[in-house]
Amino acid sequence: MVRISASGYVEAEAEDACGEGDGTMVLLKLIMSGALTIAIFGGLLFLPAGTLHWWRAWVFLGVVCVATVATYVSIFPGNEALLNERLKGPIQQGQPLADKIVTVALVATTFGLIAFIPLDVFRFRLMGEPGVLVSSLGLVLFVAGWWIIALGLRENAFAAPVVKLQAERHQTVIDTGVYAVVRHPMYAGGILFFVGMPLWLGSYAAALLASVPIATVVARATIEERFLRRELAGYDAYMARTRYRLIPFVW
Repeated sequence: MVRISASGYVEAEAEDACGEGDGTMVLLKLIMSGALTIAIFGGLLFLPAGTLHWWRAWVFLGVVCVATVATYVSIFPGNEALLNERLKGPIQQGQPLADKIVTVALVATTFGLIAFIPLDVFRFRLMGEPGVLVSSLGLVLFVAGWWIIALGLRENAFAAPVVKLQAERHQTVIDTGVYAVVRHPMYAGGILFFVGMPLWLGSYAAALLASVPIATVVARATIEERFLRRELAGYDAYMARTRYRLIPFVW
């Protein structure tokens, strides 16, 4: 009896230690990912601006920081498999060639859009500066887009950053929550993100330039659906149930 009890205690202690280790590793990944996100936004905004005296950019980074922490805390603890998927690179095994090309284009156009904003605000001034009402609306759109993306992550445990079939994770069709409204809610949120960010930061020209990454997102949605119809059981039926790709009652 004593031996069984001692063995049980040791096993429980080992499980607790393993759980603590896993929790520490998840926390470390979250901190590193969040810091990288802030660093990328900060570098792409302030380096081309050539100055740190840009209050709208500081407010923007504060919103990004709060949104990042809120997203991570509400979604990833207890869901390390999704976190690991989200941290993988833009080029992966099993990803169709078309998506590799579009993914690289999406990363490049997104970074280019962010870097263009300070160039226009501080140097080009191509189309003037939005007024307070329009720029405030831009911040609302940005936050709304981030929130929709977060809802998509919360609903879809298979939300990898690339198009692929996750057979090892027994991937299934997700048709609940925001996925019952549109088939690509995270891309829909990204569109609001792309438009809202330059409006808040003060560039109509950059808001117009956002059409480039948005077009890339649209192309990627088409590639993804073609792939999933072929590879993922039940996706055809899901498309029949959920008619709209990105915008309810429009497309």
